[in-house]
Amino acid sequence: MRIILTLVSALLIAVAAAQPSGTLRLYTSQPDADAAATAAAFEAVHPDVNVTIFRSGTEQVIARFLLEAEAGEPQADVLLLADAPTFELLKERGLLESHEPTGNVVDAAFSDADGYYFGTKALATLIMYNTSLVSDPVSSWAELADLPAGQIIQPSPSYSGAAAFNLGVITRDSRLGWAWYETLAGNDVTLVQGNGAVLRGVAEGERPYGIVVDYLPIRALAEGSPVDVVYPTEGVPVITEPVGIVSGTPNLEAARAFVDFLVSGAGQQLAVDLGYLPLSDAIEPPSGFLPLSSITVLTADAADLASTREADKERFAELFGE
Repeated sequence: MRIILTLVSALLIAVAAAQPSGTLRLYTSQPDADAAATAAAFEAVHPDVNVTIFRSGTEQVIARFLLEAEAGEPQADVLLLADAPTFELLKERGLLESHEPTGNVVDAAFSDADGYYFGTKALATLIMYNTSLVSDPVSSWAELADLPAGQIIQPSPSYSGAAAFNLGVITRDSRLGWAWYETLAGNDVTLVQGNGAVLRGVAEGERPYGIVVDYLPIRALAEGSPVDVVYPTEGVPVITEPVGIVSGTPNLEAARAFVDFLVSGAGQQLAVDLGYLPLSDAIEPPSGFLPLSSITVLTADAADLASTREADKERFAELFGE
């Protein structure tokens, strides 16, 4: 009996020791309110963990993180950023820790096969338009490019991780390619830093059309803004806002728990509650969104996108005079 009690006591101590605690440092490109809500939801499940947040655009977050990593002092435990190619670059540099999540409800197609990063939500890039200015919207990417000059706002790949991802995917599509961007470059397109600026510009009537991630105009439409969206007939690029653990993190248990939470049923429901499309068919999408299974997705290999990302952005900048 004494031996059994000793073993049970040791097991309880081990379980207690494995419970995450302490500070978890999150670097993310989520909007401020969403990042705060994500941290609060995780802390509600793991009250002994305090999440601190640094957020900016994906390109700025990565620039800061790489500077810290090169100095041997990364200040992040987990990264929650726009797209898989970003994580491919970090994976190649040995800056991520592999993990096998427990309770994962996300399809394996949306995560790294080696366990270095995991998709957390679907963000499709769509065409949005101002309903006060447009009565017969375009139906395709090709039609968008053929509009008269001065009609479109889009985020710059130099700032937006989603825009950089879209650039790689669209230029690899045989129906669009670089020719599509070359046409846009000659059509007086307004470039802005992020997707939020696209939403504001179209909603306020600065330009009738915008290229933007789905949740922004869908939320705005529900709130009464004069906007609507088009899912282009060719298909849409979809980023999955992956999460990954920083190699050598001093709080590995909390980092693993954070990943586990985001890919669990509760984490996918949190994505829906925040107004995003989940990556699990078991979770009902928010009002206004097409189910992921009904969307035609434009795809490209993440490692291939990562390998040409900087060259693609440089070519874009030359085309658009950035």
